[in-house]
Amino acid sequence: MRTVYVNGQYLPETEATVSIFDRGFLMADGVYEVTSVLDGKLIDFDGHAVRLERSLTELDMRAACTKEELLEIHRELVRVNEITEGLIYLQITRGSDGDRDFIFPDPETTKPTIVMFTQNKPGLADSPAAKKGAKIISIEDIRWGRRDIKTVQLLYPSMGKMMAKAAGADDAWLIEDGHVTEGTSNNAYFVKNGKIVTRPLSTDILHGITRKAVLRMAEEAQMEVEERLFTIDEAKEADEAFTTSASAFVMPVVEIDGVVLGDGTPGPIATRLREIYLDESLKAAI
Repeated sequence: MRTVYVNGQYLPETEATVSIFDRGFLMADGVYEVTSVLDGKLIDFDGHAVRLERSLTELDMRAACTKEELLEIHRELVRVNEITEGLIYLQITRGSDGDRDFIFPDPETTKPTIVMFTQNKPGLADSPAAKKGAKIISIEDIRWGRRDIKTVQLLYPSMGKMMAKAAGADDAWLIEDGHVTEGTSNNAYFVKNGKIVTRPLSTDILHGITRKAVLRMAEEAQMEVEERLFTIDEAKEADEAFTTSASAFVMPVVEIDGVVLGDGTPGPIATRLREIYLDESLKAAI
């Protein structure tokens, strides 16, 4: 049984509760982060903490604790749950003032809700899926316009993953105005003639922590990177493709809408970037 963290308490998961009037439950009025754990250490913690603060600020929501306290909670959950490889999920909502209302509760009298729990994922770094590569489909992007805020509004991404599953694929890339925005839970890239292409940052996509690190590492490795809009047809004609996320790191893509990329196996650039990211991230883990 896992030990989880709820509003200042470490509890057995069976004893953890949140009010039915919590705005995260009623209004999806909350934000979240997912931090990977490798070798018992936190990957890119500082980046996730900074993005969390930005998400809270954009929604005019109070922080539930300081960055230092957040780090201490993460480490304690890793320790008590004996996580060597896995994930830590963090959610902060606007809390509950005891009833349902569209109007935000007074932040002076209503504390935010903070929930954290671990997921044990042995073999996270040495993933069989990464050796095989992912098959994706494309679907229409009908999410709200502030995708740069990491909110708990995950219904459509979940539906997208179910669409992919029904089509015999692993995931979906989202299309808006003829261009790829991102994956259901990751940033999207393709490689053509050695050049890595990905959509630039804006309110249209999540500002991925892994994305930022991977692009920096790619440039340090003297790989060419271009940030621009691109179509799904461009991606289908690519030599290779991949996604990045905190939970899957760099995931090669081998098929898009039934079109096989290259020889149908993970491409050399995606494979190398995954190796570099895991190596460098482990060195910097805390």
